[in-house]
Amino acid sequence: MDNVSSLCSSVSPEENGPETCNSSSSVEDGLVDAFGDLAALPVEVGDRRPTCLRCRRPQKVCLCPFLPPQPLEVSTCLYIVQHPAEESRVLRTVPLLAACLPQGKCDVIVGRRFNEEKHPELAAVCRDSRTLILYPGPKSQNLEELVQYEDVGTVKHNVIIIDGTWSQAKNMFLKNSLFHLPKQVQLNRTLSSQYVIRTQPSNICLSTLECAAVALSILERNDDIQEVLLRPLKALCSFQLQHGAQIHHSKEHLLKNGMYDKPMPKNKRKIKRMEKLVTDHNICPR
Repeated sequence: MDNVSSLCSSVSPEENGPETCNSSSSVEDGLVDAFGDLAALPVEVGDRRPTCLRCRRPQKVCLCPFLPPQPLEVSTCLYIVQHPAEESRVLRTVPLLAACLPQGKCDVIVGRRFNEEKHPELAAVCRDSRTLILYPGPKSQNLEELVQYEDVGTVKHNVIIIDGTWSQAKNMFLKNSLFHLPKQVQLNRTLSSQYVIRTQPSNICLSTLECAAVALSILERNDDIQEVLLRPLKALCSFQLQHGAQIHHSKEHLLKNGMYDKPMPKNKRKIKRMEKLVTDHNICPR
């Protein structure tokens, strides 16, 4: 439309005769009428697939049969700090985790940056002496060792877990001073991830649901919790593999077995990080 108008205004009547602009105007009017007719047509909105209110999956692939009949009774409160990119992922594990726990025991907070002014409730949780943040590193204490010195049922912990890719989680931890206030803990159990439809950096890296399952089983002193929470994750992966998904080996596995087919990074830090994946069995990229 703009091209037609500009063409007409750039041509003088003396060069092309007085009917040139009139002809162009009628063409423009015709286009306006045509687009107007199109705009008046009713818009057909595609129906979204009905979603299960509990597991948040499409009803045709509902995973509720694999969830516990009743939410698990736990004293621990989970706070999942979720990177915004995770909200749009189809195969998320956090909705399955929340579906297994009572209301108020698994709060999901979405964002990249958190401070006391905008997130006073989260700030209060971070300042609580009972709060732990699950993030591995040199300053982290093994969760199993921490629990050994506590009497059963005496401490009701809050546990903060960062939900995102490993690089996103690292960035969120480093750039949010609130996350440096709680006691930092890590998992020491040897557990291979069951989340085989998404690539992990190393063999010991776990999904958010798996981290929560192990942490809750330790804090609640009940190994059955881990089994119950992992059941819907296994069902999700099994369903996806049956319908065309491929098993995703960890980057560590691919490097060790000569199966890594992507170009090697040129950045020296990234090269050293990849070398550690092969040589250090205990490394975790966070």
